[in-house]
Amino acid sequence: MSDPSADHAPESGPGADAFAPGWADDDRPRIPRVAGEREALAAYLEHFRATVEMKSRGVTAEQARSRPVPPSTLSLHGLVRHLADVERWWFQQNFERRDVPSLFFSDDHPDLDFDPPADADFAADLRAWRADCAVSREKVAAHDLDDTARPLHWHEDVDLRWLVLRIITEYARHCGHADLVRERIDGRVGE
Repeated sequence: MSDPSADHAPESGPGADAFAPGWADDDRPRIPRVAGEREALAAYLEHFRATVEMKSRGVTAEQARSRPVPPSTLSLHGLVRHLADVERWWFQQNFERRDVPSLFFSDDHPDLDFDPPADADFAADLRAWRADCAVSREKVAAHDLDDTARPLHWHEDVDLRWLVLRIITEYARHCGHADLVRERIDGRVGE
């Protein structure tokens, strides 16, 4: 029988001081140690989505917009906008070939995801990201991992399994960026 409190237990096993420090109010879902393929892929993706959510919590709009890791111009706000477009681009525009516009990216302004304009609203952009994550979950649930699609401008098909792994790697990379940005904003560290 599983322990319900283990649903939010830290990921590392031997002890907190053996690895990176934990986040004090870490409420991310725990990744199961034994799981089927679909469950494992979904758990990792949800863990990284929850990491972005957690690292974005408790900052002001000004802090979210700040670029505290020079010479990089990354900000939490820019990462959230970029990941919202990543969700939409891969799951809706590429895999399902839905005719939906990008949220922030455009050919005229290719940096509007990572480089929010002065009037961009962090809270609204977080809601947009969450909404696109919800749509992506629906798209993944509606398909088998072996279902294929041909991404725009590509010459070969990809299966949903490849796509989910691709998004996991995108989130993993940007969660590392969020760690650095958040530490520089207010000193908070932790996995």
